[in-house]
Amino acid sequence: MQTRRNYYQVLGVSQDATSEEIKQAFRRLARKYHPDVNPNDQLAEEKFKDINEAYDTLSDESKRTDYDALLFGRRPKVRFGAGKTPTPKRDSGARTATPPPRQPAESWRDFTETATKRAKVVAPDSRPLPRDVEAKLTLPLEKAYRGGRERIRLEDGRSLEVEMPGGMTDGQRIRLQSQGLNGGDLYLKISISPHPWFELRGADIVCQVPLTPSEAVLGGGVEVPTLDGLVKMTVPKGVKPGQRLRLAQKGYPDGRGQRGDQLVEIQIALPPEPTEAELAQYQVLRQLETYNPRRQFLGEGS
Repeated sequence: MQTRRNYYQVLGVSQDATSEEIKQAFRRLARKYHPDVNPNDQLAEEKFKDINEAYDTLSDESKRTDYDALLFGRRPKVRFGAGKTPTPKRDSGARTATPPPRQPAESWRDFTETATKRAKVVAPDSRPLPRDVEAKLTLPLEKAYRGGRERIRLEDGRSLEVEMPGGMTDGQRIRLQSQGLNGGDLYLKISISPHPWFELRGADIVCQVPLTPSEAVLGGGVEVPTLDGLVKMTVPKGVKPGQRLRLAQKGYPDGRGQRGDQLVEIQIALPPEPTEAELAQYQVLRQLETYNPRRQFLGEGS
């Protein structure tokens, strides 16, 4: 006789096990080897298929009787399940009792009348509940302003590439649907790192721009950095240190479709190592200067 798989051994029950004992054994093993509990585990997946195949045969009395005949070479003795009434013997005046119908699936939905070998077993209480997760994402000011793709690594080891919106602000939370644990949401808390030139004050941006003494005295056009790149700004003659000039709508988005302004704060910078020619010109300028900024110290007024 051809060697056949012993379904009783697969489920870990005796050949005289009742229908209820077979069902309980199947449920226990299904929970243990379910693919959702053992992701990417090929051995568990094969084991799950085996127990489904065994249960499909042993849970059906007709299939089980035929299977026993092939496996043991005989018809097994009559089995009585828990709470069932044994089938009466035939006599000359009685019909053969109709076997009780197969019980339908219970709340666990472990099988159906049309269950197949690959039927998927789902235990409602075995799946972990969805959980929201919060993560912190620190961005440079330019990245927060422009938005775009950003790769983030979460504490659970996952790496996500996210399309970030433009105009994000410090402390803002962004919701990524179904990117948390077990289908929950992921909330990214945005943090903007300090910038070497720009300081955010609401929707306005403050930027300190150094000028040479001659630029401050003579005025003229100078290039100023903005979030959109360098722009040319006209400096008035005689601009003073600490004075602020305004670049309209060159600030940060305010969330209402408008932009703030960029405030350019003037600083006077001296050349760290003037050349001999520059020193000579400064010497000539000193002889020509009539303005004395320390006049008030001498009691001469301003």
